[in-house]
Amino acid sequence: MKKLIPFVFTLCLVFACGELLPNPDEHPENITRENPEGNGQSKPEFAIIIHGGAGTILKKNMTPENEAAYKAKLEEAIRVGYNVLKNGGSSLDAVTKTINVMEDSPLFNAGKGAVFTNAETNELDASIMDGKTLNAGASAGTTTVRNPIDLARAVMDKSKHVMLSGKGAEIFAEEQGLTIVEPEYFYTERRLESLKRVKEREAKTAGKVDNESAYIDFYDADIKNAKFGTVGCAALDKNGNLAAGTSTGGMTNKRYGRVGDAPIIGSGTYANNATCAVSSTGWGEYFIRAQVAHDISALMDYKGISLKEASKIVLDKVADLGGDGGIVAVDKNGNMVAEFNTAGMYRATMNDKGKLTIGIYEK
Repeated sequence: MKKLIPFVFTLCLVFACGELLPNPDEHPENITRENPEGNGQSKPEFAIIIHGGAGTILKKNMTPENEAAYKAKLEEAIRVGYNVLKNGGSSLDAVTKTINVMEDSPLFNAGKGAVFTNAETNELDASIMDGKTLNAGASAGTTTVRNPIDLARAVMDKSKHVMLSGKGAEIFAEEQGLTIVEPEYFYTERRLESLKRVKEREAKTAGKVDNESAYIDFYDADIKNAKFGTVGCAALDKNGNLAAGTSTGGMTNKRYGRVGDAPIIGSGTYANNATCAVSSTGWGEYFIRAQVAHDISALMDYKGISLKEASKIVLDKVADLGGDGGIVAVDKNGNMVAEFNTAGMYRATMNDKGKLTIGIYEK
């Protein structure tokens, strides 16, 4: 009998421990050691997510040819960044080179496809941030720099500043050997026609006091109620470093040297290795007020909530203020999120297994 007592005690201890350690098959929500975000999978080596702008993007307004063109360009862009990461390159390089592809395409409101200001000029903004060092660079209101994201990167890497604007930024770009173009390079007939339609609508609603006419400056006639086109990217590399970048031509018919959220660190772009990397797109005035990109990181840091939950909370706050738009983000564990409160957002993701997803519409 005495010999049985230790055996019975050991058996009871085993069963008690079994109750303390839940079965992962019965509790799939449990956090795992490999991936603290908690989807039961091992942490990916790297990840990349991009956007090409958010707005009232409806399938009924999109021709099959245009849809195919957008999807092809999104795939081309993200594969460039994916290959950088796959070959051991930095998240900063992946973000920069990915955004370059979209800046060189007339499909997006960035670089070559930038929208027109009220004065029929193109004024471009961009920003980039390193999650490892929290260094950042940005440029605003440039008219001759072919790839504004390259200028933002140069400001971060080769100056003691965070943001340069206008002529000064263009002088700096020339000094750094960046590609300089004539302002006419950014001309596209499609964007000019959009401006003309917005101006016509503005003239017809002059003197009216309602939501639509009050914000006429922010409407693009290409897609009803559109405030879309900004491009962005967030990435995690094999060394665990996060980075994010954003580039835009701003809003059609903008005046007075208006600058939106895209070049503002904490609003349009934010990256921190402790939390996540975020790129925003949408109605910039509201994204500035809400400090969208940084707020997502702060919620994760201070409240310990997931990237997805934090993104939803912040975008709900933007909606409460009266704005709309979206974000793409990746956290330190490689979890990717594309959240938006509009009818659509051009977007794509790739993980370390090479799985590609592309989306345009809400569903």
